Amino acid sequence: MSAVQNYSDYARQRIVALQPGFEKSEASRSTLIRDIVLMQIGIDPACRSRNIPAVIPRNLIRFWHDHSALPDDVAACMSTWERLGEQGFGVRTYDDDSADRYIRDRQGEREVTAFSRCAHPAMRSDYFRLCALVTEGGLYVDCDDVLLNDGWTRLFEDDRLKLQPLCYDIPAGGMMQNSDIWQTDLPSGERNFYVNNDPIAAPPGHPVLQHALCRATELLLEGNGRPEIQATTGPGNLTTVLAAHAHALLLRGDPLDFSLIRDWDAIAEMRWDLSYRQDERNWRNVYGC
Repeated sequence: MSAVQNYSDYARQRIVALQPGFEKSEASRSTLIRDIVLMQIGIDPACRSRNIPAVIPRNLIRFWHDHSALPDDVAACMSTWERLGEQGFGVRTYDDDSADRYIRDRQGEREVTAFSRCAHPAMRSDYFRLCALVTEGGLYVDCDDVLLNDGWTRLFEDDRLKLQPLCYDIPAGGMMQNSDIWQTDLPSGERNFYVNNDPIAAPPGHPVLQHALCRATELLLEGNGRPEIQATTGPGNLTTVLAAHAHALLLRGDPLDFSLIRDWDAIAEMRWDLSYRQDERNWRNVYGC
């Protein structure tokens, strides 16, 4: 048995051994995401398809809260994706008003109310992408992502949900390089592994996104003070639901119906030097994160 196979088997065993409710612990969620990464290491990309026809529709979904005040530098980022229209994509960008209409037309009163309680544009973006992808599927990307090449085609090769893993190195006080996340021999240290909610490629109605939307809705409707964005609608919410979902699948002996994107930073890059990041449109400046 190869060393890579050993890593995968041990990772699977650790996940199956977790107790119900483990996903409420950030440390346990982090360990599971790391184990999912280890399970994927060494898998030949040509063998990842489950021989099921791809059902992720060619929809490109984006959100910017106010189209009338779209910054030029953000518009420049968005323009790099327009060529997907030539590949048969429906390219749509929603704002607060059109997102509200979309949710009213396709979801219920609970979701409409929950969306209205998203106090910051980043939270409304988080919530809306779940609504749109649950309803119709496709590819969601943030408006500050710049498309670099045609690697996006790999996200549409099968029907699995595709998510990007991230890792925060706690002692270093910063994010790890994407390539380092996939090392089997990471040096010891405190780290928080999780999944991002940008990008998301999904078929319509994927159970992880359905549960993430339901959980975010419930948290918003509870109305307890000012909800924390990451945990309520953002990556924290998505990671919590994904962890419980993966655990349930592996307990039953079922294959995973999602995969982690290994090389998103080679496909697209987030631009950090944008004007909106200096003011209240950047949620980190409002919420102190």
